[in-house]
Amino acid sequence: MKKLLLGATVLAGAIGMSTASKAECGTITIADMNWQSAEFIAYVDQFILANGYGCDVELVPGDTMPTGTSMAEKGEPDIAPELWINALREVLDAQVEAGKLEYAGKSLSDGGEEGFWVPKYMVEKHPEMATIEGVLKHPELFPNPEDDSRGLFMGCPSGWNCQITSGNLFNAFNMEDKGWDLGDPGSSAGLNGSMAKAYEQGLGWFGYYWAPTAFLGKYEMVKVDFGVPHDKAEWDSCTVIPECENPKPNAWVESEVFTVTTAGFKDKSPEAYGYVSNRSFTNSFMNKFLKWMDENQASGEEAAEEFLTNYEAEWTPWVTKDVADKVKAAL
Repeated sequence: MKKLLLGATVLAGAIGMSTASKAECGTITIADMNWQSAEFIAYVDQFILANGYGCDVELVPGDTMPTGTSMAEKGEPDIAPELWINALREVLDAQVEAGKLEYAGKSLSDGGEEGFWVPKYMVEKHPEMATIEGVLKHPELFPNPEDDSRGLFMGCPSGWNCQITSGNLFNAFNMEDKGWDLGDPGSSAGLNGSMAKAYEQGLGWFGYYWAPTAFLGKYEMVKVDFGVPHDKAEWDSCTVIPECENPKPNAWVESEVFTVTTAGFKDKSPEAYGYVSNRSFTNSFMNKFLKWMDENQASGEEAAEEFLTNYEAEWTPWVTKDVADKVKAAL
């Protein structure tokens, strides 16, 4: 668990935080997801909740499937700042309906974007690479380093909900029989590294990715057209179901990205809940900020400090003036 690094006693004196307000908010756990934007938002929430609302905040390791499942079954952590809910929609909807969880608000106001991508230079050289049909005809342009007679499709890291979806679509498009292997990058760093290595050498790369990200700002990629419309019934009954026996080609659903909280957090501290409900980023801002993080090799904590210090116009509308003053004093 990652604790707020600034001394709690010093901050309490600096901003006049009362013992009563801390007790009222209590201990709050926030999922620290293992990708840049979610880590950044988690540290922003940690600082604002601790210093603006008097919460005792802990960051706990998180990932899409484990965190969503834990919140649904155990009611913890209290907050998932950036949860891509598509593959968990049915489970989460049931818990929201039962009054156990809350969709506090959209983490990304524009929604997220997921799909299969290829480098832009591949499409410029081979226009058919803009379609799944065109890509799959040419595994030789995307050789597997372990067996260059076959193409490599880079799937999702283990534990991400997109691992299920991309695996089912790999099967739906009959990619193995067409000369392709499904790769597991192991982590978000592995996924980024595979794309960066290929791009910087001008080689073929085909795999899953999402936006907003610093990488899609730095490396120009084209999202491949699947050639079929989104079929919600197929998506819900098979595409997102582990080990679905007979998946069919399907277009990626529009990604909804929410801050999800427990109902207990909302009941315990409605003012703090109001903040996470208001807190939202546009994709254009997030892309820009993630690029800054990448260029400066900034951690989530360092990014939160940069954001809260230099982008007051972005975050002060999310809170009351009193809370904003406390956060500024802590900074």
